[in-house]
Amino acid sequence: MNRNNQKELLFRKVNTKARNIHHNFGGDFKYSRNKKRETLEQIKGTMHGKKERGLDYTPLFRFLLSKVGSEWNEIFREVKARLDKTEPIFWLVSTNQNDKEDFIRVGESTYYSGMYVDDNGILQLSNPTLKPTDLKHYCDCCTHTFNGVVFWPSAPSSP
Repeated sequence: MNRNNQKELLFRKVNTKARNIHHNFGGDFKYSRNKKRETLEQIKGTMHGKKERGLDYTPLFRFLLSKVGSEWNEIFREVKARLDKTEPIFWLVSTNQNDKEDFIRVGESTYYSGMYVDDNGILQLSNPTLKPTDLKHYCDCCTHTFNGVVFWPSAPSSP
């Protein structure tokens, strides 16, 4: 809890000024700034971007995983109050059992268990037996995680 007796938010801002963090900024204005027929507002646009960069929903995903087996309506009510928008909830949680997925890949190397709401309104894991060894490891240079725990590919067999 923070100073005002409110629960902490379930998202955080990531360091967008760190080295090698690219958020697809720039490049478009320099190619259009000297067009004579358009007004300045048409060229520049507004200062409010269409993409949201720099938000990390890892606290949300961990919270949802900790609430498996609990009543969905209560979970949703609490989560909704602690987020900026509800869309990230449904990246992991399917309210329709036909749409459930075993795992969700967030970014290049981060995996989370898929979840769904059962007929009784209880949050469940889509595949409770899923293990990190069941997931594809795309490269050896990245640190891969499954539900926040680091996993490595199986060791190559020795000659």
